[in-house]
Amino acid sequence: MKQRKKTQRIAFLALFTAIIIIQNFIPFLGYIPLGPLNLTIIHITVIVAALVLGPKDGAIVGGVWGTITFIRAFVWPTSPLATIVFTNPLVSVLPRILIGVVAGYTFIWLSKRLSSKILAAGIAAVLGSLTNTLLVLGQIYLFYQGQAPAMYALDVAALLPYLLGVVATNGLPEAALAAIIAPSVSLPLLRKLKA
Repeated sequence: MKQRKKTQRIAFLALFTAIIIIQNFIPFLGYIPLGPLNLTIIHITVIVAALVLGPKDGAIVGGVWGTITFIRAFVWPTSPLATIVFTNPLVSVLPRILIGVVAGYTFIWLSKRLSSKILAAGIAAVLGSLTNTLLVLGQIYLFYQGQAPAMYALDVAALLPYLLGVVATNGLPEAALAAIIAPSVSLPLLRKLKA
């Protein structure tokens, strides 16, 4: 029985990793371009991995996404800003790893305290999604505010309102989408794994 669970875990980890790779390289499966930014839906795959396999494997899947983001910033950027901000692994890799950690541990913690697994998974998905958004945009502000005029054609004083606007226009819809899709996909998979 233990060997069967280990085999299932490795198979699911490979499946989620393959999905992340496909989402990164096939247009519109992972990023929806909106002007100079992209609406990201790849984070949902990381969240589902974290909910189904746990925070450690969610972090691995997130790390794969972050590593691809980092490499693509040099060879095939997803946006003009990617060549500037995603060449920093603290911006491109760390937030993606932490999606899995936050979503996985939040789901474990809430599952013990809430009677509804759907609600626990939905809250974990929102927090995982916001982890990515807030860390990426927060680090862009922290590390690149001096480059704001060149990067965004913005006055430095306008960078924070601009990034907060991105949170409202991209981050909140991404979190809402994650709250709907992640529980819908992950809870049936969890039931299948426990069967």
